[in-house]
Amino acid sequence: MTDNLLEISGLQSGYGDVQVLWDISAVVEDGEVACIVGSNGAGKTTLLRTISGLLPVLSGTIKFAGENITGMSPEKVLQRGIAHVPEGRRLFRGLSVRDNLLLGAYLRKDKAEIEKDLAFVFDLFPILKQRQSQDATTMSGGEQQMCAIGRGLMSRPRLLMIDELSLGLAPALVERLNEALLEINRIGLSILLVEQDVMTAFEISEHAFVVETGSVTMSGLSSFVSEDPRIRQAYMGL
Repeated sequence: MTDNLLEISGLQSGYGDVQVLWDISAVVEDGEVACIVGSNGAGKTTLLRTISGLLPVLSGTIKFAGENITGMSPEKVLQRGIAHVPEGRRLFRGLSVRDNLLLGAYLRKDKAEIEKDLAFVFDLFPILKQRQSQDATTMSGGEQQMCAIGRGLMSRPRLLMIDELSLGLAPALVERLNEALLEINRIGLSILLVEQDVMTAFEISEHAFVVETGSVTMSGLSSFVSEDPRIRQAYMGL
């Protein structure tokens, strides 16, 4: 039986006086790809930001690898093994692709292993090796997304959270990124994906969580959730 890697129970969070998440509970198993789907404003990004420690927890708990990480700072969450690829990539203008990638390893001291991980990222996304001296923000949207994912990998996480993988990207690029995520997952890295393109999300994930108005309204195997008539009508136009 697979162990639970991330356990969220009764989570409530928001921005200042505005509460966005209401009693969220979810589990991501070790070694799996899980997805969170829902409409704009449903609370998906807020959930990832709360897990990462960027937003305060109003109530509830977040456990990672059996440890209670509720309320930890973003730095400590990253040290525990959770990397967050934010919506919009958030690369640093004026820094090269290589330097943006190395920023993902800023908490690490193992220089030889950092170089190994950099080589792995370059093997995964060869275009980044070709562009490693280029200002990362001058690349195409798809290449920037590759760089953002690579930066997350450079922290050597156990869980990689990605917010809006396919936003604004051409279908061919999305397919390439999907292949890369599955390759990453095959080496044992767990992935939690937030995605508005629900067909893409269901295709590459094992478990799915549907978030509506700050609450999980449905969860289960992605193959099961994707066949629910309500989900097909609301999110897939079927």
